[in-house]
Amino acid sequence: MVTTADAKILALSFPGTGEQPHFNRTAFTVKKKIFATLSEQDQTLNLKFTPAEQFIFCPPGSDVIHPVAGGWGRQGWTTIHLSRATKKLVAEALKEAYRLRAQK
Repeated sequence: MVTTADAKILALSFPGTGEQPHFNRTAFTVKKKIFATLSEQDQTLNLKFTPAEQFIFCPPGSDVIHPVAGGWGRQGWTTIHLSRATKKLVAEALKEAYRLRAQK
């Protein structure tokens, strides 16, 4: 299990990362682009992957990590349920989402 506080610390550990409100979530940005959003209420972390990266991170039928429903998911947005996730998964997923946004 990963707490929302753990996820926030991990997200803010990358160079140049900012934090700002985003609707009912907290957005984490690099180069003014969101790479992750955190919901303390739902205990979920949404990450921006490419569809290819999403395919790598999301095993079929997973209740831990899966594409966001609808069009957002087809664009690569992916949800991690923190109460079911390992710290290793969250750290690796955040690292990849950050890398993808930071390189642009």
